[in-house]
Amino acid sequence: MARPVVGIIGNHQLINDQYPAHSGGAMNSEAIARVAGCLPLLIPADPRFVSVNELMEVCDGFLLTGGRPNVHPNEYGEEETPAHGAFDRCRDAITLPLVRACVERGQPFFGICRGFQEVNVALGGTLYPEIRDLPGRMNHRMPPDGTLEEKFALRHPVTFATGGVFHRLLGTQEVMTNTLHGQGIKAAGKGIVIDGVAPDGTPEAIFVEGAPGFTLSVQWHPEWDAANDPVSRPLFCAFGDAVRNWADGRQGLKRSA
Repeated sequence: MARPVVGIIGNHQLINDQYPAHSGGAMNSEAIARVAGCLPLLIPADPRFVSVNELMEVCDGFLLTGGRPNVHPNEYGEEETPAHGAFDRCRDAITLPLVRACVERGQPFFGICRGFQEVNVALGGTLYPEIRDLPGRMNHRMPPDGTLEEKFALRHPVTFATGGVFHRLLGTQEVMTNTLHGQGIKAAGKGIVIDGVAPDGTPEAIFVEGAPGFTLSVQWHPEWDAANDPVSRPLFCAFGDAVRNWADGRQGLKRSA
């Protein structure tokens, strides 16, 4: 039986500063294939090539990945500043309406880092351009030097709301996570529930209240060593189950039609 398809949002980049490409980290595909048990499909997030409606018909679920470019502040009513960093407006044009459509339709998605921020912005929320510049906040950015193991090492705890979605799923109220982001949630969007926070109060885990499908999103990078990490594995397993349920429902509708 064919595996359900998870569309992995790709990022635009220039190879050797001149060759345009869409890319996705191999660890995202590995987490979807090995842990979620789904077929990973890299999406060129550019409205010149794909549409939201087409993607929702081809894919059963979506992984909203991390990426160096940030959501453009115009998307949440603020002016661009140097602190906002680089942007990918084509990705904005796909992912923000895709999130809204998935929330309405109940189609599952899992947001990671930039994807976490996209979910908030898509539903009317705002972002801080640079968390480390805020009083009392720690530096959440990726260490500039070291091996991948060192960059993705566990660096701070995340505490979940008692009895909340993440607490129930993971069976614990506190976990250790990596941290590789500069921006973060300023004001939560409509329906966004902040279900987990870092010690400095930075939102780290969210879901969309009342949404009919899987909407869990995290600010850290659970795709790193997802098959072995005790926090990452249940998150991707739960996402895979949600995607399979969605795919089974679509197949049921086709059979009854």
